[in-house]
Amino acid sequence: MQSYGVAHVWAQGDFVTRAIAIALLAMSLMSWSVIIAKGWSALRLRRLTKHAERDFWHSGNFTSGIEKLGASARASHDNPFLALALSGQEAADHHKRTQPHLHDQLDVSEWISRCLKDTMDNRVGHLQSGLGVLASIGSTAPFVGLFGTVWGIHRALISIGASGAASIDQIAGPIGEALVMTAFGLIVAIPAVLGYNALTRSNKAIVGSLRRFAHGLHAYFVTGTRLSSTGAGSLRLAARAN
Repeated sequence: MQSYGVAHVWAQGDFVTRAIAIALLAMSLMSWSVIIAKGWSALRLRRLTKHAERDFWHSGNFTSGIEKLGASARASHDNPFLALALSGQEAADHHKRTQPHLHDQLDVSEWISRCLKDTMDNRVGHLQSGLGVLASIGSTAPFVGLFGTVWGIHRALISIGASGAASIDQIAGPIGEALVMTAFGLIVAIPAVLGYNALTRSNKAIVGSLRRFAHGLHAYFVTGTRLSSTGAGSLRLAARAN
């Protein structure tokens, strides 16, 4: 039994076996890199959503709200709430001072809505980047491992047939080694699938907060007021602070 194991699979494996093992290792590293990077980003954004919207709307004026979100370009890149606020402000200012163009046929409500939607789409795309890698790895890794198992069993049976030995110990060892590749495929796929599902749920909550914030900004820039909840499902108009 000491002659069998993972090290023996690598030592006795051919080019195909080693290539499959390297591919599974690369897929595992990619999935964990995405899970760690996107998980950290999602955690930071979830913490941000707890106070960013509330702090902004409880500011004395728009400038103060921007300062609370962070006014630097770096902050705008990392903070989707700030990106939405700046996008809405830029759209409203541009519509007021622009010279006649085709897009001026849109009224201010449609123009601001369009700009906010573009910013939302960019931020949602950024949130979802990398999830396709997890989905692909989660769906293909088991089959890659299964292919390694089929190839290993094929080689083991050829070797057993050539040696003429058909005892149980001569069969169980090579076949058991081949089945390890299926286990490796599952080890790679399961974290990728779980990470994909967890990040998808987290992103849905973040996107919901961003959409609510964008709707408030739209009302603020168009009418000078915004709709805010007062509890029990009722809405009230919050006066715009200048």
